[in-house]
Amino acid sequence: MNNKAAFILVLLLTIGLSSCKNKNSLPDPLEAGWQGNAICEVLEDNKKLRVLKCTFKPGVGHEKHYHNLHVGYTLVGGKFRITDDTGMREVNVPTGYTFSKDSITSHEVLNIGKTTSVYLIMEYK
Repeated sequence: MNNKAAFILVLLLTIGLSSCKNKNSLPDPLEAGWQGNAICEVLEDNKKLRVLKCTFKPGVGHEKHYHNLHVGYTLVGGKFRITDDTGMREVNVPTGYTFSKDSITSHEVLNIGKTTSVYLIMEYK
């Protein structure tokens, strides 16, 4: 293989690999906030997993964002308005509730309850 052929092969591989990355134009849950304020903090970040703690005071939400595959746990529940690809709904999320998604998803949430709600989000890398 000559230099020109090797260059073209490397270029094609680079283009191919870059197209495999997540092309979501939305922020992830750590980048997303509410009215310019951070909602989530990193508790753990390693090669396989990122753990976030997200806190929502009454009237505070989380701008539209995406999640990779994840598992969540409600430390302190509350009442939320959730908007996603299925529409808008209001839900009461109980303390101790566990949830998971096995695909990339996106949504926006707003705490419409009277208490501060706290979640752990564990995202697989």
